[in-house]
Amino acid sequence: MANRSTDFRQKEVISISEGKRLGYISDVEIDFENGKIDSVIIPGPSRFFGLFGSAEDTHIPWSSIYKIGDDLILVK
Repeated sequence: MANRSTDFRQKEVISISEGKRLGYISDVEIDFENGKIDSVIIPGPSRFFGLFGSAEDTHIPWSSIYKIGDDLILVK
């Protein structure tokens, strides 16, 4: 089953080691030479109601993804 990048944005990312919600995927990094996804990116939390930028984005390597479900993604 193929997934589109828009499908990933609708799924919440959960850390199974910490048991916490990390957010929703905003982008993916792709290795075009090998045709594989390197990592998924979750935006950092907004500062002061989103007026002054946001904190550092979280990059999760594709190898850390444990399971992709219908509505969430579990990561190690």
